[in-house]
Amino acid sequence: MVLQRIFAFVLLLMCIGLALMAWPYKAPFSYEPVGPRAFPLLILCLMGISLLYMVFRPAPIIHSEDEPELDRPTLIKIAICIGLLLIFAGLFEPLGFILSSILIGIPMARLYGGRWLPSIVIITLMSIGLYLLFAKVMEVLLPLGLLDVLEK
Repeated sequence: MVLQRIFAFVLLLMCIGLALMAWPYKAPFSYEPVGPRAFPLLILCLMGISLLYMVFRPAPIIHSEDEPELDRPTLIKIAICIGLLLIFAGLFEPLGFILSSILIGIPMARLYGGRWLPSIVIITLMSIGLYLLFAKVMEVLLPLGLLDVLEK
């Protein structure tokens, strides 16, 4: 239980640090309804409240038998997921939303047991559908990257 509280406290300190970094940010323009400053602060606030509860809760978190263990294969999957998300973040601007989502989504689906053909079809359709939803319906600017020629 002590380790859970220490972990929550360290994360709480990180949230406070990130909030202090985000507080003075002023964007020259705002293209989203919430804005580039309010959204991270809202998320950090919600995380902070949850972490405060974890630090001061009266009883430890008890895991049931249904939950998977944190064994070596699970930790490897988590590490691969983090690596794929870092690659996604690096490729997001140069390749664009659609291509980077496809490139990262297929290995992610395969990592969690998806078959090749359904993974390719579903990830491709989801990437295009999410791009259209964000760009056309919600008017959130997403980069097209290499597919920029399709929009002109």
